[in-house]
Amino acid sequence: MDRGLEQLTEDECWNRLASRSVGRLAVSMANGPDIFPVNYRLDDETIVVKTAAGLKFAAATLGPAVAFEADGLDEMRHTGWSVVVRGHAEEIIELDELHVADTLLIEPWVEGERNRYFRITPTQISGRRLPRT
Repeated sequence: MDRGLEQLTEDECWNRLASRSVGRLAVSMANGPDIFPVNYRLDDETIVVKTAAGLKFAAATLGPAVAFEADGLDEMRHTGWSVVVRGHAEEIIELDELHVADTLLIEPWVEGERNRYFRITPTQISGRRLPRT
């Protein structure tokens, strides 16, 4: 029985990312790396995040690079997948792009005002899965 990890194709990675709305954003900050859960949707082959102004937003949009990860796990069956995107993030400020971001219907889970968007443009995407036996 071979239970090795299988590499996902780029199309499989995008399909899996499209199936979720919560991921983790990794940024580099003055004290070192940090990871934040974020709500997101895909727009073509980019990731759009809706958040509040603050540390996470600043670290993502002012830093040189970000990483993003989403996954699907079945802990009972010991199966799952993970997709990691590396790239850079830019604040969405153009009116037409803000309109598109609004139509993605990103629903933050945390209460409070979330009125800033940024887009992660990938430089690399990879994924793997642990298949069922």
